[in-house]
Amino acid sequence: MDETVVNDNRITVDPNDDIETRTKVGGLRAVEMQYRIIREFESGETAFLQSKTRLNTPGLGTMVPETFRSVAELSNQCLTLFEFELLQATEAVKNLRERDYYFRWLSVYMPLRFLSSKGAQQKLMNYMDDTGTDTNRICFELSPAVLVEGNSRHSMMIEQLRNRGFHFMIPEFGGANSPLMRLAYFPVDFVMMSQEINGYLNKGDRSLSAVGSVVDFIDGMGAVAIADGVSSAEQAELLYQAECKYGAGSLAGKYMAERYLRNKKKGGDDDE
Repeated sequence: MDETVVNDNRITVDPNDDIETRTKVGGLRAVEMQYRIIREFESGETAFLQSKTRLNTPGLGTMVPETFRSVAELSNQCLTLFEFELLQATEAVKNLRERDYYFRWLSVYMPLRFLSSKGAQQKLMNYMDDTGTDTNRICFELSPAVLVEGNSRHSMMIEQLRNRGFHFMIPEFGGANSPLMRLAYFPVDFVMMSQEINGYLNKGDRSLSAVGSVVDFIDGMGAVAIADGVSSAEQAELLYQAECKYGAGSLAGKYMAERYLRNKKKGGDDDE
């Protein structure tokens, strides 16, 4: 993958550069982003798009985030990766809007190292201006580790970037290792609940009430709850009863390349 220098003024990936030729490994993009639909339970319509990045490497093959994120974040390599992901995300926003595909935002993973870097806000605003991208179309997905490792600077930057129109989301919330009370320190817009929570949905009224309490807690923090790992209509119905309005998982749709995202055909489902 090309090294891209991060300076104090702007993200330096040129949006007019041919990323297809600059970042290819064995004919594939070195950084390859896919998206899955987050649906509104009541209408079944697309609400948001969550991204997932794969790295195609010459020596190790294809790597998934669970493999490369923790290593990349030990150095400035995560900043270079973030720039390529943001470039592909803004390209996707443009392409989807050109074909009138409805979505409120799509997510991009943001490393905590970038969030606390010098001039982060100005870099992002310069890049949004350069590419003509509406900040409301971008939701930065943070590592759930922010609840443990995050500090007041991260919280301040989240608030400042939200004031600029960006959204923020924390995933994997509410699991066994998730410190719920720490959510109070980070003013995010969306919280994706851990798939572990789905295991409580069909275990009786008390368990369903517990799920509802997690949703209420997220709502009380001024954020919107999103369920992850929703695999059946029964789960979707129970989550809706618990007042969770949005969900992702096999029921909503698998990860796919941006070019395969299409509006529903009349009488049919989204193209895959």
